[in-house]
Amino acid sequence: MSMILYHGEPNGPSLAVLAALGESGVQAECKAINLLAGERHAIPGLTEAVARNMGVEGEGPVLVVDGEAMTESVFIAQFLDESGANTLQPKDAYAHWQMLMWCRRVTERCAPAAAFLGCRAYARPALDTAALERIVSPDLRARWEAVQAGDYSQAQVDDSIRHVTAAVQMVEDQLADGRDWLMGPLTIADFETYGWLVGMAAVVPDAFEGKDRAAAWMARVSARPSVQAALARATSANPEQSWAPGPEINRWG
Repeated sequence: MSMILYHGEPNGPSLAVLAALGESGVQAECKAINLLAGERHAIPGLTEAVARNMGVEGEGPVLVVDGEAMTESVFIAQFLDESGANTLQPKDAYAHWQMLMWCRRVTERCAPAAAFLGCRAYARPALDTAALERIVSPDLRARWEAVQAGDYSQAQVDDSIRHVTAAVQMVEDQLADGRDWLMGPLTIADFETYGWLVGMAAVVPDAFEGKDRAAAWMARVSARPSVQAALARATSANPEQSWAPGPEINRWG
């Protein structure tokens, strides 16, 4: 089986997937791509590009297995886990549902907000406007165009800050019983949540103020060998400042 993981800087969904790969023990060729140059839209040799072109996650990682493109970081993490060590998903059916619902909350509420705020803070100077020609999805193209134009309404800024703040509070509350990881044992939920939140600490510092349990959890995730290995793949000095257009903002209200 040929397996290639195309990923951006170790931040957001690319960090989550790289960490899951490290935990899984699966052997995959990792290829760093410049998301802000549109390189995700020019991956060669795909037998079917619909998943890549129409990914709801926006500019996230792409796992290519025997020419088939897989997108969405949670789904890729599940595939890698089930192909390898199979330790990142609860075996109990209800606990597994809880993990997936947590990840859905993160990807539908926190992720659009974090990508919006991260792009607002860092993306515009590095954006390659010529890459717009490669983008098939009208929704994603619109988000690229907004970054290019510097179109960040105050209402969207305020709403995004609210969603990031709520996600940090959700982590803080989840850890109130003394557990080390969000679901009890370490799961995909920890890496997915960490990936979207770690870069927000400098962008929305008030969201993390007084959240001691969340801060300790972030330190534990950061210390995982799989996360350290992911961060070692960075091509920039501050990968947490690497953001590209993400999911459609607050698409479910």
